Order: sequence, then structure tokens, then C-alpha cells
Amino acid sequence: MSNNLEEYNDPISYDIENDAYMGELKMLEEWAIKQGGPVLDLACGTGRITIPLAQKGHNMIGIDIHAGMLELAKKKADQANIQIQWLEQDCTMLQLDQKSPLIYMVGNSFQHFHTNAQQNLVLKSIHNLLEQEGIFIFGTRFPNAEELLQPTTEEYWKTYTDTLSNKIVNAYTISNYDPLEQIQHYTTIRKFMDDNHVAEERKTNISLRYTYPKEMERLLIENGLDILHAYGNWEGSPLIRESNEMIYICRKI
Repeated sequence: MSNNLEEYNDPISYDIENDAYMGELKMLEEWAIKQGGPVLDLACGTGRITIPLAQKGHNMIGIDIHAGMLELAKKKADQANIQIQWLEQDCTMLQLDQKSPLIYMVGNSFQHFHTNAQQNLVLKSIHNLLEQEGIFIFGTRFPNAEELLQPTTEEYWKTYTDTLSNKIVNAYTISNYDPLEQIQHYTTIRKFMDDNHVAEERKTNISLRYTYPKEMERLLIENGLDILHAYGNWEGSPLIRESNEMIYICRKI
């Protein structure tokens, strides 16, 4: 994973672009109320979901492999006067001195584990940290044709405002899918605009593993996780062929 972290090298810019999205929060809070804590947020990044759950009174532990992301998360929590334990760990080798009734992983972070061996390691690691009957919730992109067959040429993705430079940013992607490895290689190009001119251009690369639903079923069961629900989004809609996401709620067997 260490060679797949370009998107996270600038935590402040990452936050500006992504921090406003809260789509997972409602479902995760419902489960946090049912399960109690401590709640583990794996690949927590800058605390996008960790901090709001802590503000709602939940006992949170945020875990990430990226020191810079955790540093910003800690700063944000301190500014909000929120107590959260932050740990720099690899999710394939989690080590805590307590078990958790609820572990989750959002932001499609499961796609960072590229090989079958890595997927098994992260799920075994999670299984070991779950209390008996503990719940693991995570989401990943649904490998439909539209998702996998994205253009290999520059395609417009989205526009947002970079509040540091006060510039409009137009983001574009270039995609190359490797069907043998089930990995999508993305280049993201962010063009910082000054009036109608490109003032600055930044490129980052990321590679993401796609897992098919039947493959996921077997993977979870083999690692001691029983699927309670499989949804097509964080609102709890059914998983259908037109879905863009796969959201799994699993219980430790």
C-alpha cells in the first residue's frame, strides 16, 4: 500500500475536496448506538467520520497508515475539543489491547488491498479485533461495466473550490482497467483555474482493486464474517445491477 498513497500526500487539500461528504454517517451512527464502543474507524484519514461520531458521544479509535492524515485528524479533534485515540497502523496487522463491538471502513478503502492475500490479512485482522457477535461495516465500489470501462483518455470528473488558493478546480480522470488483476489504475488531473486559464496542474495516481459480489461473499465467509446485509448505497437501498456501491454489514461468526 505504501506506493499507493499519492492521493493522500497533501492532507489539507484532500480534506478541502472530500471533508463535506457525510453519506455514511447516518447508518454508522445507528449501528454505533446499537453496538456501543469502542468503535474502530479503519483507514480513518483526517477523521471525516470519526470526529462527527465522537461529537455524538461515541467512544472512537481512528486508525490509519498515513502519519500526515492522522496529524491533521488529531489537530481537527483538538480544535473541536474532542477526545479520540489515533493510531498509526497497517490494517493488515492491527494490534490493540482491547476488542471492539463495531469496526468500520469507509471511503472505499477496502480497494487499497490489491491481492487475495492482502484482502485475507485485513479481514483476519478485523475478525481478531471484533468482540463475539461484533459488527464490521464497509463499502466498496460496485464493479459494473460503466465503472470498469471508464475512458483511457482524459474525462471530466468534477469541479470544486480550493479554499486555500481560492481557486476553482476542475478535476479530470484517466482510467486503465487490468481485468486479470481486477485493478483500475487512475490518474487524476486537477486544474486550478485563474479566470478561464489553467494556473496550476497537479497529477496523482492511485490503483484500486475491484471485487465482485459472489467473490466478496466467499471472501467474507471464509474469514469468519457472516453477511447480515448487502446494500447498494449508504441509505440502505437494495444491491442491484445499476448500483454504484456495495455496502456490507457483517457479523463475526
